[in-house]
Amino acid sequence: MKRIKFSILVLAAVFFTSIAANAETIGYVNYKTVESNYEFAKNAYKELDAEYLSMQQYLMDKEKQYKNIESPIQKKNFEETVQKDFKVKNDNFTKLKLKKAEEVETNIVNATKAVAAERKIDVVLDYRVIFTGGVDLTDDVIYYLNNNKKFKKQTQKAK
Repeated sequence: MKRIKFSILVLAAVFFTSIAANAETIGYVNYKTVESNYEFAKNAYKELDAEYLSMQQYLMDKEKQYKNIESPIQKKNFEETVQKDFKVKNDNFTKLKLKKAEEVETNIVNATKAVAAERKIDVVLDYRVIFTGGVDLTDDVIYYLNNNKKFKKQTQKAK
């Protein structure tokens, strides 16, 4: 197992070294910083939080209703109904969560590509891979995401 891990690390190092040797310019992005400063992502996560709280409130309301039921048969039927309803709500929440995460990631990747092309960066890596050197694109990607087409004007003014 240790040999496999070591082999993978060696292959990764060789891969990144060959990329660095062939790339004219390397950039890097701190994905978590971009994500936490991206307005669309913030709003998407707020929407997910609201949906999650709604599901919790649903369960609390159903628990109160359950306590008022006296018949064991009615309790059992109520439990089954609530379980079915909650499963549907939970499945919908999971789908929404995956959809929002996918949208956020796609937008960040596309913005990173656009910024890299504008700045003539050949390769963009995660910031944790870079020990020294490279161009930090994190702020430019955040700016691009939150301001869309205004990025070109900002980079031209900065030059």
